[in-house]
Amino acid sequence: MERKDFETWLDNISVTFLSLTDLQKNETLDHLISLSGAVQLRHLSNNLETLLKRDFLKLLPLELSFYLLKWLDPQTLLTCCLVSKQWNKVISACTEVWQTACKNLGWQIDDSVQDALHWKKVYLKAILRMKQLEDHEAFETSSLIGHSARVYALYYKDGLLCTGSDDLSAKLWDVSTGQCVYGIQTHTCAAVKFDEQKLVTGSFDNTVACWEWSSGARTQHFRGHTGAVFSVDYNDELDILVSGSADFTVKVWALSAGTCLNTLTGHTEWVTKVVLQKCKVKSLLHSPGDFILLSADKYEIKIWPIGREINCKCLKTLSVSEDRSICLQPRLHFDGKYIVCSSALGLYQWDFASYDILRVIKTPEIANLALLGFGDIFALLFDNRYLYIMDLRTESLISRWPLPEYRKSKRGSSFLAGEASWLNGLDGHNDTGLVFATSMPDHSIHLVLWKEHG
Repeated sequence: MERKDFETWLDNISVTFLSLTDLQKNETLDHLISLSGAVQLRHLSNNLETLLKRDFLKLLPLELSFYLLKWLDPQTLLTCCLVSKQWNKVISACTEVWQTACKNLGWQIDDSVQDALHWKKVYLKAILRMKQLEDHEAFETSSLIGHSARVYALYYKDGLLCTGSDDLSAKLWDVSTGQCVYGIQTHTCAAVKFDEQKLVTGSFDNTVACWEWSSGARTQHFRGHTGAVFSVDYNDELDILVSGSADFTVKVWALSAGTCLNTLTGHTEWVTKVVLQKCKVKSLLHSPGDFILLSADKYEIKIWPIGREINCKCLKTLSVSEDRSICLQPRLHFDGKYIVCSSALGLYQWDFASYDILRVIKTPEIANLALLGFGDIFALLFDNRYLYIMDLRTESLISRWPLPEYRKSKRGSSFLAGEASWLNGLDGHNDTGLVFATSMPDHSIHLVLWKEHG
């Protein structure tokens, strides 16, 4: 049959076929199949598979595709990305899916980032880092060597670690390079805090001193305590320095003048921690922006209002046991909204607006677990053998890192957390730098650092 005649015949047959009922169409197809040979049947088999498939991601409106994708888990989505370039393009552009996946991993989300492809890349980076944490491969270690006697005091800020030693010196180290930036002669240091210009030290000689980094000169000497000074904090805006001592008192000093403004009494044990911080919540006793002083001893945390006035009275005393049978760890956390402290019973979190205990996180499987850092998503904890990361949403330990035989200290600050922003959620950039530092029996400082992404 000529091509033209065949096309005319095919058109006529098509018109007739379309006018049939579904049953008649099926009978027609059955008859044609029975008349077909191997070549026709093979052709039919090959084309039926393609005709029966429908690429819904390609056919559906993008909004409906995104709605369906939200029901799939991230690992399935990654597999689906391998189906075709079109699927990969659609799935990679589903911002909400990847943002949710990142949040579930404890990742911080910056909603201002509009690049759709960005969030899939963030998820891939996040899943790698979380696997490294799970496999205990996220960190690396190094040491700082330079002191010739016991290192008791440590303080970390913006990539710099300050160490105070019984060798009558304080040193400032660049953690990323391990190099000593400054080294000055001081007294024996039980506590240190610094900024770009100055260093403040609390000493076993019962005094507090302020030093100038550039010259090493002592610019102020604060005398008045009758016991070792275990903790110091200061605020340049208020021109106030506070110190906690083994004489059971907290002293408030004029930072620039060096004079004692007030002595706060009420503690019946060594005051091992003082924290000067702005309040971020409102209550009957304080408003956002008010400066608050927290002081802690072995059993209690006391809360004081601090401002330009000299006199202040204790607002509240917090404890975990009325009979003083449970001791508090000296590493107190206060961010202006919550107070967190660890004890033998677990982690206690108080709401600063009401002073009520919000929750107690019990860790019975690990003895003497102590707090280093506490955030919205993660907490950093340690014991005699390991450094731990806890997911606060599930209250489960998700990672640990072995620690060497570090020098133990129940009262002082000879171990501390480093960078803290990742505790509120990793973001792919804040998992760098120092995680943990502790002084060693050989007078070196042991560092745990984030390992670069693999």
